[in-house]
Amino acid sequence: MQPAAIPTDRNPDIASTVMATMRQLGVLGLPRNYEIFYEALSGGNHELSLAVVSLSNRPTQEDLDRIGRSFFPQHHGPAIVEHAREMVAKELEDIAALLRSEHSHIEKYGRILDETSSGLSNRSLLSQDLLQKIAGAMSAATNSTIDHGRQIASTLSEKTAELESVKSKLEEYKRLADTDPLTQLWNRRAFDKEITRIYTSNRGILFNALILADIDHFKDINDRYGHPVGDRILQIIAEIFQSSVRADIFVARTGGEEFALIVEGASEEATYEIAERIRALIEQTPFTSSQTGMNYGAVTVSLGICMASEAESPEDLYTKADQALYRSKVGGRNRVTKHSTMAGRPAKGWLLYKKD
Repeated sequence: MQPAAIPTDRNPDIASTVMATMRQLGVLGLPRNYEIFYEALSGGNHELSLAVVSLSNRPTQEDLDRIGRSFFPQHHGPAIVEHAREMVAKELEDIAALLRSEHSHIEKYGRILDETSSGLSNRSLLSQDLLQKIAGAMSAATNSTIDHGRQIASTLSEKTAELESVKSKLEEYKRLADTDPLTQLWNRRAFDKEITRIYTSNRGILFNALILADIDHFKDINDRYGHPVGDRILQIIAEIFQSSVRADIFVARTGGEEFALIVEGASEEATYEIAERIRALIEQTPFTSSQTGMNYGAVTVSLGICMASEAESPEDLYTKADQALYRSKVGGRNRVTKHSTMAGRPAKGWLLYKKD
Protein backbone atom coordinates (compact mmCIF):
# COMPACT_ATOMS: atom_id res chain seq x y z
CA MET A 1 0.00 0.00 0.00
CA GLN A 2 1.35 3.43 -0.92
CA PRO A 3 2.03 5.91 1.87
CA ALA A 4 -0.98 8.07 2.63
CA ALA A 5 -0.57 11.66 1.49
CA ILE A 6 -0.90 14.24 4.27
CA PRO A 7 -0.62 18.04 3.84
CA THR A 8 2.08 20.06 5.56
CA ASP A 9 1.52 21.74 8.89
CA ARG A 10 -1.12 24.44 8.91
CA ASN A 11 -0.69 28.12 9.41
CA PRO A 12 -1.02 28.53 13.19
CA ASP A 13 -3.17 31.63 12.69
CA ILE A 14 -5.57 30.36 10.05
CA ALA A 15 -8.38 32.57 11.37
CA SER A 16 -6.41 35.74 10.63
CA THR A 17 -5.52 34.46 7.16
CA VAL A 18 -9.18 33.75 6.43
CA MET A 19 -10.34 37.20 7.53
CA ALA A 20 -7.54 38.94 5.61
CA THR A 21 -8.40 37.01 2.43
CA MET A 22 -12.08 37.83 2.76
CA ARG A 23 -11.33 41.53 3.24
CA GLN A 24 -9.00 41.53 0.24
CA LEU A 25 -11.72 40.02 -1.96
CA GLY A 26 -14.44 42.26 -0.58
CA VAL A 27 -16.39 39.32 0.84
CA LEU A 28 -19.00 40.04 3.49
CA GLY A 29 -18.12 38.70 6.93
CA LEU A 30 -21.06 36.30 7.07
CA PRO A 31 -20.67 33.02 8.98
CA ARG A 32 -21.46 30.99 5.85
CA ASN A 33 -18.75 32.87 3.91
CA TYR A 34 -16.23 32.37 6.71
CA GLU A 35 -16.92 28.63 6.66
CA ILE A 36 -16.20 28.47 2.91
CA PHE A 37 -12.86 30.30 3.17
CA TYR A 38 -11.80 28.51 6.34
CA GLU A 39 -12.31 25.09 4.77
CA ALA A 40 -10.67 26.20 1.51
CA LEU A 41 -7.60 27.79 3.08
CA SER A 42 -7.05 25.07 5.67
CA GLY A 43 -6.64 22.59 2.82
CA GLY A 44 -9.03 20.00 4.19
CA ASN A 45 -11.17 19.91 1.04
CA HIS A 46 -9.26 20.08 -2.23
CA GLU A 47 -12.33 20.44 -4.45
CA LEU A 48 -13.61 23.32 -2.35
CA SER A 49 -10.19 24.99 -2.55
CA LEU A 50 -10.27 24.76 -6.36
CA ALA A 51 -13.80 26.21 -6.44
CA VAL A 52 -12.68 29.19 -4.34
CA VAL A 53 -9.54 29.74 -6.44
CA SER A 54 -11.71 29.88 -9.58
CA LEU A 55 -13.72 32.82 -8.21
CA SER A 56 -13.19 36.31 -9.59
CA ASN A 57 -11.26 38.99 -7.70
CA ARG A 58 -14.60 40.35 -6.47
CA PRO A 59 -16.87 37.34 -6.03
CA THR A 60 -20.58 38.03 -5.64
CA GLN A 61 -22.63 36.67 -2.77
CA GLU A 62 -24.53 34.61 -5.33
CA ASP A 63 -21.25 32.96 -6.40
CA LEU A 64 -20.36 32.20 -2.78
CA ASP A 65 -23.81 30.84 -1.98
CA ARG A 66 -23.61 28.57 -5.01
CA ILE A 67 -20.38 27.11 -3.60
CA GLY A 68 -21.99 26.89 -0.18
CA ARG A 69 -24.95 24.95 -1.54
CA SER A 70 -22.57 22.48 -3.21
CA PHE A 71 -20.26 21.84 -0.25
CA PHE A 72 -22.40 22.68 2.79
CA PRO A 73 -25.95 21.73 1.77
CA GLN A 74 -27.01 21.28 5.39
CA HIS A 75 -26.78 25.07 5.80
CA HIS A 76 -28.59 25.93 2.57
CA GLY A 77 -31.36 23.35 2.53
CA PRO A 78 -34.35 25.69 3.07
CA ALA A 79 -33.20 28.02 0.29
CA ILE A 80 -32.69 25.14 -2.15
CA VAL A 81 -36.10 23.67 -1.40
CA GLU A 82 -37.80 27.07 -1.62
CA HIS A 83 -36.12 27.77 -4.96
CA ALA A 84 -37.24 24.37 -6.27
CA ARG A 85 -40.77 25.00 -5.02
CA GLU A 86 -40.89 28.31 -6.88
CA MET A 87 -39.61 26.69 -10.07
CA VAL A 88 -42.15 23.87 -9.85
CA ALA A 89 -44.98 26.35 -9.20
CA LYS A 90 -43.95 28.43 -12.24
CA GLU A 91 -43.69 25.39 -14.51
CA LEU A 92 -47.09 24.11 -13.38
CA GLU A 93 -48.60 27.55 -13.98
CA ASP A 94 -47.14 27.59 -17.49
CA ILE A 95 -48.49 24.09 -18.16
CA ALA A 96 -51.95 25.14 -16.94
CA ALA A 97 -51.84 28.15 -19.30
CA LEU A 98 -50.91 25.85 -22.19
CA LEU A 99 -53.80 23.52 -21.40
CA ARG A 100 -56.20 26.47 -21.20
CA SER A 101 -54.95 27.66 -24.59
CA GLU A 102 -55.44 24.18 -26.06
CA HIS A 103 -58.93 23.97 -24.59
CA SER A 104 -59.84 27.35 -26.11
CA HIS A 105 -58.45 26.34 -29.49
CA ILE A 106 -60.39 23.07 -29.49
CA GLU A 107 -63.58 24.91 -28.53
CA LYS A 108 -63.05 27.26 -31.47
CA TYR A 109 -62.51 24.29 -33.80
CA GLY A 110 -65.70 22.72 -32.45
CA ARG A 111 -67.69 25.85 -33.28
CA ILE A 112 -66.35 25.77 -36.85
CA LEU A 113 -67.43 22.14 -37.16
CA ASP A 114 -70.91 23.01 -35.86
CA GLU A 115 -71.26 25.90 -38.32
CA THR A 116 -70.03 23.71 -41.18
CA SER A 117 -72.44 20.95 -40.23
CA SER A 118 -75.33 23.42 -40.19
CA GLY A 119 -74.34 24.72 -43.64
CA LEU A 120 -74.11 21.22 -45.11
CA SER A 121 -77.49 20.23 -43.70
CA ASN A 122 -79.24 22.97 -45.70
CA ARG A 123 -78.95 21.32 -49.11
CA SER A 124 -81.06 24.00 -50.87
CA LEU A 125 -78.25 26.53 -50.37
CA LEU A 126 -75.40 24.26 -51.45
CA SER A 127 -73.41 25.17 -54.51
CA GLN A 128 -70.01 24.26 -55.84
CA ASP A 129 -68.65 27.61 -54.72
CA LEU A 130 -70.07 27.20 -51.21
CA LEU A 131 -68.73 23.65 -50.95
CA GLN A 132 -65.27 24.88 -51.93
CA LYS A 133 -65.45 27.61 -49.28
CA ILE A 134 -66.59 25.11 -46.62
CA ALA A 135 -63.82 22.68 -47.60
CA GLY A 136 -61.25 25.47 -47.51
CA ALA A 137 -62.43 26.65 -44.08
CA MET A 138 -62.39 23.09 -42.74
CA SER A 139 -58.92 22.46 -44.14
CA ALA A 140 -57.55 25.69 -42.66
CA ALA A 141 -59.19 25.06 -39.28
CA THR A 142 -57.95 21.46 -39.18
CA ASN A 143 -54.38 22.40 -40.15
CA SER A 144 -54.39 25.20 -37.58
CA THR A 145 -55.62 22.82 -34.88
CA ILE A 146 -53.00 20.21 -35.79
CA ASP A 147 -50.19 22.81 -35.78
CA HIS A 148 -51.37 24.22 -32.48
CA GLY A 149 -51.50 20.73 -30.99
CA ARG A 150 -47.96 20.05 -32.14
CA GLN A 151 -46.75 23.30 -30.56
CA ILE A 152 -48.51 22.44 -27.30
CA ALA A 153 -47.00 18.94 -27.32
CA SER A 154 -43.52 20.36 -27.98
CA THR A 155 -43.84 22.95 -25.23
CA LEU A 156 -45.24 20.39 -22.78
CA SER A 157 -42.26 18.18 -23.56
CA GLU A 158 -39.92 21.07 -22.72
CA LYS A 159 -41.80 21.77 -19.50
CA THR A 160 -41.62 18.09 -18.56
CA ALA A 161 -37.86 18.16 -19.14
CA GLU A 162 -37.57 21.25 -16.94
CA LEU A 163 -39.56 19.57 -14.17
CA GLU A 164 -37.32 16.51 -14.49
CA SER A 165 -34.35 18.83 -14.06
CA VAL A 166 -35.87 20.24 -10.86
CA LYS A 167 -36.52 16.70 -9.64
CA SER A 168 -32.92 15.76 -10.40
CA LYS A 169 -31.62 18.80 -8.50
CA LEU A 170 -33.78 17.94 -5.49
CA GLU A 171 -32.52 14.37 -5.55
CA GLU A 172 -28.95 15.68 -5.73
CA TYR A 173 -29.66 18.00 -2.79
CA LYS A 174 -31.05 15.06 -0.83
CA ARG A 175 -27.89 13.11 -1.57
CA LEU A 176 -25.71 16.05 -0.50
CA ALA A 177 -27.79 16.60 2.63
CA ASP A 178 -27.10 12.98 3.61
CA THR A 179 -23.38 13.12 2.70
CA ASP A 180 -20.46 14.11 4.90
CA PRO A 181 -18.66 16.83 2.88
CA LEU A 182 -15.17 15.95 4.14
CA THR A 183 -15.15 12.18 3.59
CA GLN A 184 -18.02 11.78 1.10
CA LEU A 185 -19.42 8.98 3.26
CA TRP A 186 -23.00 8.99 4.53
CA ASN A 187 -23.43 11.41 7.44
CA ARG A 188 -25.09 11.11 10.85
CA ARG A 189 -28.47 12.18 9.47
CA ALA A 190 -28.43 9.34 6.93
CA PHE A 191 -27.14 6.90 9.55
CA ASP A 192 -30.00 7.69 11.93
CA LYS A 193 -32.51 6.91 9.17
CA GLU A 194 -30.72 3.69 8.19
CA ILE A 195 -30.42 2.30 11.70
CA THR A 196 -34.10 3.08 12.31
CA ARG A 197 -35.00 1.15 9.14
CA ILE A 198 -33.53 -2.04 10.64
CA TYR A 199 -36.31 -2.26 13.20
CA THR A 200 -39.18 -1.84 10.76
CA SER A 201 -39.20 -5.58 9.94
CA ASN A 202 -38.29 -8.90 11.53
CA ARG A 203 -35.92 -9.58 8.65
CA GLY A 204 -34.01 -6.38 9.43
CA ILE A 205 -33.61 -7.44 13.05
CA LEU A 206 -32.45 -10.95 12.14
CA PHE A 207 -30.02 -10.06 9.37
CA ASN A 208 -28.26 -6.81 10.41
CA ALA A 209 -25.30 -5.86 12.55
CA LEU A 210 -23.77 -2.55 13.62
CA ILE A 211 -20.04 -1.81 13.74
CA LEU A 212 -18.91 1.40 15.46
CA ALA A 213 -15.34 2.63 15.03
CA ASP A 214 -13.35 5.44 16.61
CA ILE A 215 -9.86 6.69 15.70
CA ASP A 216 -7.52 6.25 18.64
CA HIS A 217 -5.91 9.37 20.14
CA PHE A 218 -7.29 11.55 17.36
CA LYS A 219 -7.31 14.68 19.51
CA ASP A 220 -3.57 14.27 20.01
CA ILE A 221 -3.11 14.11 16.23
CA ASN A 222 -5.04 17.35 15.73
CA ASP A 223 -3.25 19.09 18.60
CA ARG A 224 0.19 18.04 17.40
CA TYR A 225 -0.09 18.38 13.62
CA GLY A 226 -3.11 20.62 13.04
CA HIS A 227 -6.61 20.07 11.74
CA PRO A 228 -5.65 19.91 8.02
CA VAL A 229 -3.52 16.85 8.81
CA GLY A 230 -6.33 15.44 10.92
CA ASP A 231 -8.83 16.04 8.12
CA ARG A 232 -6.63 14.25 5.61
CA ILE A 233 -6.27 11.30 7.95
CA LEU A 234 -10.06 11.18 8.26
CA GLN A 235 -10.35 11.11 4.47
CA ILE A 236 -7.81 8.31 4.11
CA ILE A 237 -9.47 6.21 6.79
CA ALA A 238 -12.86 6.84 5.17
CA GLU A 239 -11.42 5.57 1.87
CA ILE A 240 -10.20 2.42 3.61
CA PHE A 241 -13.62 1.84 5.13
CA GLN A 242 -15.34 2.35 1.77
CA SER A 243 -12.96 0.31 -0.37
CA SER A 244 -12.48 -2.67 1.94
CA VAL A 245 -16.13 -3.71 2.33
CA ARG A 246 -18.93 -4.90 0.06
CA ALA A 247 -20.75 -2.22 -1.90
CA ASP A 248 -24.01 -2.96 -0.08
CA ILE A 249 -22.56 -2.23 3.38
CA PHE A 250 -23.71 1.15 4.69
CA VAL A 251 -20.69 3.24 5.77
CA ALA A 252 -21.11 6.58 7.57
CA ARG A 253 -19.09 9.16 9.42
CA THR A 254 -21.22 9.73 12.51
CA GLY A 255 -19.09 12.25 14.37
CA GLY A 256 -15.67 13.91 14.43
CA GLU A 257 -13.52 10.76 14.37
CA GLU A 258 -16.36 8.24 14.64
CA PHE A 259 -17.58 5.91 11.90
CA ALA A 260 -20.37 3.36 11.63
CA LEU A 261 -21.05 0.40 9.37
CA ILE A 262 -24.39 -1.37 9.04
CA VAL A 263 -23.79 -4.89 7.76
CA GLU A 264 -26.67 -6.92 6.35
CA GLY A 265 -26.74 -10.66 5.75
CA ALA A 266 -23.67 -11.62 7.77
CA SER A 267 -23.22 -13.72 10.89
CA GLU A 268 -21.57 -12.29 13.98
CA GLU A 269 -18.34 -14.04 13.11
CA ALA A 270 -18.40 -12.71 9.53
CA THR A 271 -19.13 -9.23 10.86
CA TYR A 272 -16.20 -9.56 13.26
CA GLU A 273 -13.93 -10.53 10.34
CA ILE A 274 -15.02 -7.40 8.43
CA ALA A 275 -14.20 -5.21 11.43
CA GLU A 276 -10.88 -6.97 12.05
CA ARG A 277 -9.86 -6.59 8.38
CA ILE A 278 -10.57 -2.84 8.52
CA ARG A 279 -8.64 -2.51 11.79
CA ALA A 280 -5.60 -4.28 10.33
CA LEU A 281 -5.63 -2.28 7.09
CA ILE A 282 -5.66 1.03 8.96
CA GLU A 283 -2.90 -0.12 11.33
CA GLN A 284 -0.73 -1.09 8.35
CA THR A 285 -1.26 2.15 6.42
CA PRO A 286 1.72 4.57 6.57
CA PHE A 287 0.57 8.14 7.18
CA THR A 288 3.20 10.52 5.81
CA SER A 289 3.27 14.01 4.30
CA SER A 290 3.44 13.98 0.52
CA GLN A 291 5.41 17.25 0.56
CA THR A 292 7.84 16.90 3.47
CA GLY A 293 7.97 13.12 3.88
CA MET A 294 7.21 13.59 7.57
CA ASN A 295 5.90 10.43 9.20
CA TYR A 296 2.91 11.03 11.45
CA GLY A 297 3.19 7.60 12.99
CA ALA A 298 0.79 4.71 13.09
CA VAL A 299 -2.94 5.50 13.22
CA THR A 300 -5.26 2.91 14.70
CA VAL A 301 -8.96 2.48 15.33
CA SER A 302 -10.99 0.75 18.01
CA LEU A 303 -14.23 -1.00 17.05
CA GLY A 304 -17.34 -2.40 18.69
CA ILE A 305 -19.92 -4.81 17.27
CA CYS A 306 -23.51 -5.60 18.14
CA MET A 307 -25.99 -7.78 16.26
CA ALA A 308 -29.42 -6.20 15.74
CA SER A 309 -31.03 -9.33 17.23
CA GLU A 310 -29.30 -8.55 20.55
CA ALA A 311 -31.05 -5.19 20.86
CA GLU A 312 -34.64 -4.08 21.25
CA SER A 313 -34.51 -0.82 19.29
CA PRO A 314 -32.21 1.43 17.23
CA GLU A 315 -31.21 3.28 20.41
CA ASP A 316 -30.43 0.01 22.19
CA LEU A 317 -28.42 -1.29 19.22
CA TYR A 318 -26.29 1.86 19.11
CA THR A 319 -25.82 1.85 22.88
CA LYS A 320 -24.64 -1.77 22.94
CA ALA A 321 -22.26 -1.33 19.99
CA ASP A 322 -20.94 1.78 21.73
CA GLN A 323 -20.40 -0.22 24.91
CA ALA A 324 -18.37 -2.74 22.92
CA LEU A 325 -16.37 0.12 21.38
CA TYR A 326 -15.73 1.52 24.86
CA ARG A 327 -14.48 -1.87 25.98
CA SER A 328 -12.01 -1.86 23.07
CA LYS A 329 -10.81 1.57 24.18
CA VAL A 330 -10.26 0.69 27.83
CA GLY A 331 -8.82 -2.69 26.85
CA GLY A 332 -5.86 -1.08 25.10
CA ARG A 333 -7.30 0.31 21.84
CA ASN A 334 -6.63 -0.96 18.30
CA ARG A 335 -8.94 -3.94 18.76
CA VAL A 336 -12.45 -5.24 18.02
CA THR A 337 -14.94 -6.20 20.74
CA LYS A 338 -18.23 -8.07 20.30
CA HIS A 339 -21.02 -6.98 22.60
CA SER A 340 -22.10 -10.59 23.04
CA THR A 341 -18.86 -11.31 24.94
CA MET A 342 -19.13 -8.52 27.53
CA ALA A 343 -21.31 -6.89 30.16
CA GLY A 344 -23.06 -3.63 29.26
CA ARG A 345 -21.70 -0.18 30.03
CA PRO A 346 -23.28 3.27 29.82
CA ALA A 347 -22.81 5.00 26.48
CA LYS A 348 -23.60 8.12 24.47
CA GLY A 349 -26.99 9.00 23.06
CA TRP A 350 -27.37 8.04 19.39
CA LEU A 351 -30.09 10.09 17.72
CA LEU A 352 -28.85 13.54 16.69
CA TYR A 353 -31.32 13.97 13.84
CA LYS A 354 -34.54 12.59 15.18
CA LYS A 355 -36.55 14.82 12.83
CA ASP A 356 -35.76 14.97 9.10
